[in-house]
Amino acid sequence: MNKKEQAEISNRSKINRIRERGSYDRKTIYKIIDEAYYCHISFVVDGQPFIIPTIHARIDDDIILHGATASRLLTNIKSGNDVCIAVTHLDGLVLARSIFHHSMNYRSVVLFGKGKLIEDREEKLKAAKAITDHLIPGRWSDARQPNQKELDSTTFVSIKIEEASAKIRTGPPVDEEEDYQLPVWAGEIPISQVMQNPILDPN
Repeated sequence: MNKKEQAEISNRSKINRIRERGSYDRKTIYKIIDEAYYCHISFVVDGQPFIIPTIHARIDDDIILHGATASRLLTNIKSGNDVCIAVTHLDGLVLARSIFHHSMNYRSVVLFGKGKLIEDREEKLKAAKAITDHLIPGRWSDARQPNQKELDSTTFVSIKIEEASAKIRTGPPVDEEEDYQLPVWAGEIPISQVMQNPILDPN
């Protein structure tokens, strides 16, 4: 695998526990990011750590975020400070015969990077389109697009995906050999996120 196909690895992004579940493959990482509707971003201000859930999108090798110009999160990111982003999909509960081996099936990504402010008007529109179409593909063409006042009151930032790792667990529980004879139900309870019937805006 060449460097372009694999994200950078350092001591902070290297997977140390259960390494066989880890991956640094960009296709794997990007698929997990793209299938998530939101992410969690951690950052530090004056020694105090914060973590914020927010909508995101991906354009090529960049995570795109947006929010109010006064946002503490975006102010921190556009200043060039380090951030850590996590994306998680819960795919199922794993019930073992012993309490110790209970687990979850999941797909997750953790990435590190520094952000930069998107200032060019066309780039801001591109970012807004990416976020909108990430939620509902094609929605950008359906709804009214942002005017200049709305663009001016919104901050857009991008964070280069360079150092990242994915971690995935699938399959049934793994019990101790002597526990397979216990009269305890064991297996997987799948969990999926499903869109329900739309509810029309009363206005």
